[in-house]
Amino acid sequence: MTTARALHHRRSTCRGCGGTKLASFLHLGETALANAFLRSEAEFAAEKRFPLEVVICSECSLVQLVDVIDPEALFSNYLYVTGTSDTMKVHNAEYAQTICGLLGLGPNDLVVEAASNDGSLLKHFLARGVRVLGVEPATNIAAKANADGVRTANEFFTTASARSLRTQYGAAAAVIANNVLAHVDEPVKFLAAAKAFLRPGGVVSVEAPYIEEFVEKNEYDTVYHEHLCYFSISALLAICERAGLRIFRVDRKTVHGGSIRMYAKAVEEAHEHAPAVLELARAERGRGFTSLARMQTLARAVDKQKSDLLALLRRLKSEGKTLGAYGAPAKGNTLLNFCGIGTDLVPFTVDKSPLKVGLFTPGMHLPVYHADELAKRRPDYCLILAWNFADEIMRQQAAYREAGGRFIVPIPTPRIV
Repeated sequence: MTTARALHHRRSTCRGCGGTKLASFLHLGETALANAFLRSEAEFAAEKRFPLEVVICSECSLVQLVDVIDPEALFSNYLYVTGTSDTMKVHNAEYAQTICGLLGLGPNDLVVEAASNDGSLLKHFLARGVRVLGVEPATNIAAKANADGVRTANEFFTTASARSLRTQYGAAAAVIANNVLAHVDEPVKFLAAAKAFLRPGGVVSVEAPYIEEFVEKNEYDTVYHEHLCYFSISALLAICERAGLRIFRVDRKTVHGGSIRMYAKAVEEAHEHAPAVLELARAERGRGFTSLARMQTLARAVDKQKSDLLALLRRLKSEGKTLGAYGAPAKGNTLLNFCGIGTDLVPFTVDKSPLKVGLFTPGMHLPVYHADELAKRRPDYCLILAWNFADEIMRQQAAYREAGGRFIVPIPTPRIV
């Protein structure tokens, strides 16, 4: 007889270093799962909500969640695809160019991407004649990638799957984890599995949102149950140490509100972390990005952003203005739920993703229409929930703007543009 897996549990230890000194600093309430969109109003009453609490480890400084949702529930059927954004297409092309140039990759080399989504990044390696393999747990997304010609294994990236796939396809010149390490409950094991997939001289490259932007730009809406960690370079150094990796390079990137891209080699080939990386870690400690006090300052800024945004929306409504929203990203659902923004204030949102159109947002239940509906419905003001793509969205919605529509960007502080 098999025992049913628990949908939710709470950690008592740091997923970076194993320590137990976890200090809580931000509570975002009982929140619906950010990508668990609903198909009809009949599903509203049974919707589940879970605590969303952020802590910092006093020993290794990793900022993280303690509430963990079963990854099968989060990722087996997924509604986020990376191929819908023009910004990400440019970013992915640069990523592939950088890795290929760094390692001098050719047709005999293999690049593996963990949590490869729809294969948008790997397509740029294919275009350069490099062999690729995606590893993607979402059945619907993996099927799309394979249909598009990107060879993809439909499974989670684990130690066991890495060993099996390495036997089947050969060792990798590079293992890439693009915006996924934050989703992993055991990042040390994840990176150790990536290391085990490498050939001699191979590289593990991880890209993740960076703690500096998270703190300085008040990006609390990037907190949701899929994002278990919020990385500083200091925390990544500790995690890599335990995984048998050494970081030799870190690049700053603007995507997702501000990210870092880490490049690491096996400890057997790089006995020390690069001095420049260690200096970056010292600098972030000096600016408080590894301290509880700085995180508590962030929590106060979060509360102010909430009150300011609600005051703005309520004022506009009292003046007889109509409102809508653009985007149905996970971050937008955190913002909507934390601020309590429902259809009484913002009656709808629009999105380019066909996987989300026709559904209702988790928690606050805004109907999601196609992006073309914004210009047709023409609300006086449009709240950009996908604010990290605000410039792209405003360019694409020029007709709405020319007709008199105005945009509201909510992060870091609400402003009309």
